[in-house]
Amino acid sequence: MIAIGCDHGGVTLKAELMKHLAEKQIPFKDFGTYTEESCDYPDIAKPVCESVLSGECEKGVLICGTGIGISMAANKIHGIRAALCHDYFSAKYTRLHNDSNIIAFGARVIGPGLACELLDVFLNTGFEGGRHALRVEKMMNLEKE
Repeated sequence: MIAIGCDHGGVTLKAELMKHLAEKQIPFKDFGTYTEESCDYPDIAKPVCESVLSGECEKGVLICGTGIGISMAANKIHGIRAALCHDYFSAKYTRLHNDSNIIAFGARVIGPGLACELLDVFLNTGFEGGRHALRVEKMMNLEKE
């Protein structure tokens, strides 16, 4: 199950990504927002992240106009490793090396075709572990300081 959510700036891209997930028969849960009426991205990031942390959803997708604000909000939540990605290399290596559990997109930055391709890369790439596991552990320990 994939958690997905956006603010008002990401409604159109979220619809495209959900269509893509449905075509690939990947189950998802939509956490809103559902209209282009202004809303606050932290209010969307929180339930998406909570669903990933609880295990209800395996990974998450967050979208705002740039992807910056919503990814920053997500990364304030203990246990979340959200990565803003607009290129193939970042989408692949944030999984391989950082074990990211959320991918973020900027709807005003990336088109739906590329976003769908990057989502596939993110969902289909595993964590490499090894030397990267220690780095991820050190990164997560920063939340405790």
